[in-house]
Amino acid sequence: MKKTVIIISAFFILLACKNESQKTNIIAVNYPKTKTVDTLNTYFGTEVKDPYRWLEDDRSEETENWVKSQNKATFSYLDKIPFREELKERLSSLWNYEKLGKPFIEGDYEYFYKNDGLQNQNVIYRKKGNEEPEVFLDPNTFSEDGTVSLGSLSFSKNGKIAAYSISEGGSDWRKVVVLNAETKEVIGDTLKNIKFSGTSWYKNEGFYYSSYDKPKGSELSEENNYHKVYYHKLGTPQKEDILVYGSKEKEKHRYIRSYVTRDDKYLIVLPAESSSGNKLLVKDLSNSNSLFIRVLDNLDSETLVIDNQGTKLFLLTNLDAPNRRIVSLDIAKPNPENWSDVIPETDNVLTPSISGNYIIAHYMIDAISYVKQFHFDGSLVREIVLPGEGTAGGFGSKKDEKVDYFTFTNYNTPPSIYKLNLETGETELRWKPSIAFNSNDYESHQVFFTSKDGTKVPMMITYKKGLELNGKNPTILYGYGGFNISQTPNFSITNAVWMEQGGIYAVANLRGGGEYGKAWHEAGTKMQKQNVFDDFIAAGEYLIDKKYTSSDYLAIRGGSNGGLLVGAVITQRPDLAKVALPAAGVLDMLRYHKFTIGAAWSYDYGTSEDSKEMFEYLKGYSPIHNVKEGVQYPATLITTSDHDDRVVPAHSFKFAAELQSKQAGNNPALIRIETDAGHGAGTPVSKTIEQYTDIYGFALYNMGFEVLPNKATNKIKG
Repeated sequence: MKKTVIIISAFFILLACKNESQKTNIIAVNYPKTKTVDTLNTYFGTEVKDPYRWLEDDRSEETENWVKSQNKATFSYLDKIPFREELKERLSSLWNYEKLGKPFIEGDYEYFYKNDGLQNQNVIYRKKGNEEPEVFLDPNTFSEDGTVSLGSLSFSKNGKIAAYSISEGGSDWRKVVVLNAETKEVIGDTLKNIKFSGTSWYKNEGFYYSSYDKPKGSELSEENNYHKVYYHKLGTPQKEDILVYGSKEKEKHRYIRSYVTRDDKYLIVLPAESSSGNKLLVKDLSNSNSLFIRVLDNLDSETLVIDNQGTKLFLLTNLDAPNRRIVSLDIAKPNPENWSDVIPETDNVLTPSISGNYIIAHYMIDAISYVKQFHFDGSLVREIVLPGEGTAGGFGSKKDEKVDYFTFTNYNTPPSIYKLNLETGETELRWKPSIAFNSNDYESHQVFFTSKDGTKVPMMITYKKGLELNGKNPTILYGYGGFNISQTPNFSITNAVWMEQGGIYAVANLRGGGEYGKAWHEAGTKMQKQNVFDDFIAAGEYLIDKKYTSSDYLAIRGGSNGGLLVGAVITQRPDLAKVALPAAGVLDMLRYHKFTIGAAWSYDYGTSEDSKEMFEYLKGYSPIHNVKEGVQYPATLITTSDHDDRVVPAHSFKFAAELQSKQAGNNPALIRIETDAGHGAGTPVSKTIEQYTDIYGFALYNMGFEVLPNKATNKIKG
């Protein structure tokens, strides 16, 4: 009998250990009722139910009311997290340090961006010689709540006129304001309805920009398919702007980038149908009657002009060079057979900048920066010695300048600014932030894990030195895996706060990204998209197998294409992580191309209209279409914004409705919808702090923490 009691006691002890990460204080959620409508979409004879399609109407009162009711339920939950205010205070405290951008010269002034600490938007300062800096432009004055933000800023060739764009509520639609840079007074018209464009100056007379026709319906969700290039002459109204390139009737392109060479001789136009591949057209601006010269008239490569010397153009291209090379050509013989290698392709991806009279060649070796300096004849000047392993960026200076500046950072080192002497190659620290975070207390190292098909994939793991790898460390695994975008080491205040709490931050360099060139990108596109999800799952399993964490303490996070990643992974492997944090995700893979610029993503995804095979493949992983009844999914906090006109919030709305209607168990399925915010750019600091307070608070609470981990010394209250 005594033996039986001991066995029973041991059983309950084991049960208690097993449930160590489960809180007894579960916050109840009263989900708003989301109506379903019998809506069907038909693809190649197959009918697919779309019961929440009504949520795609961003202008309806019904959708607005749904947003309000969801936010009410979500914030009712978040308000009950006991350490929420403490976490917000720590985020605010650490964020409150001076931040500087690298200086740049325009006219007689040196300009730089600066933030005193908690300002919602960075302020542009300038100084002349040894004079004290003055405020040139303060975006914090654009609106009281910081939701009107600065986009691009450009100057005429003599630096006397400036044009800057603003975004209202985070929208990708911009207005452009022109200033007399000397007096800082607004001159001429404010240009409106500009999208996915900077302003590229021609001499001191005007600038080129690109935009779409204004939508007749919702400007936040209606398709944008035909980009056009315009020229705005100073002192004239926008209605008189000259259409330079682009037409619905002739050549239809969803993106058209345009810019003027440094010597004002050529206009470069890069028409594109999707997020990968472009044509290349060149126009001689010294001849008003010149026609466009078609250097490349297909979309088979990504090729652009990086500089010129008279009629000799220098191109960066991945044509016959997946990792990119720099070639030269004479505009009189522009065809590829006449190109000459200047900097040949290597085993590592090349991203160049023009600094003074040199080419600065930035390479990635396993996502780590490696930098060389070249003459324009392709001869090597030197390797640029960097401060350590991490990411160097921001190279670029005007013709004949003898110095340049760059930033250096990694996951545990805040960005510092370095001065580079282009003649000697010497670098010196120009500015280092004073922040209440000791980088020396943290370590960051790279590992390689094996994905499902045997592919080796790199991952950077960062955490506080001395952390015990006991499987109980709160961990965020971040991924993106798409659009040829590389995830390189970069410091984040929010990640620093996470690591202060004993957390681990891991970033996997998934296929679909650009870390290893075109082949790595292609391996995560269209019918190979599943590779991206398999890589991410394998990354999570590695962290668990090596006892960095366990499923009970793992959160998976990603935004935009990374939001798709998180959505797909939780529907395929709901047991992998305790918490899921999809942000502004592309979650309806059958209809994503029906909104704003979504059709341009077809290079990576394919569309449900391409073929029956493509439709079935997309439906097979589309997060909205793979939420199953009665499955316990991770505790999920979906985040999106009501003014996101890139990945429209309807994706997140529909996914939330599916999860809430089918979730089994007690894990919450919430959606946090930011108002007067867009896809992320220009989000005011105050809103960002609030967002991360809720994201991290939600993650830690659902991992079982009822006090912040650094107070609990990694022990759970239960």
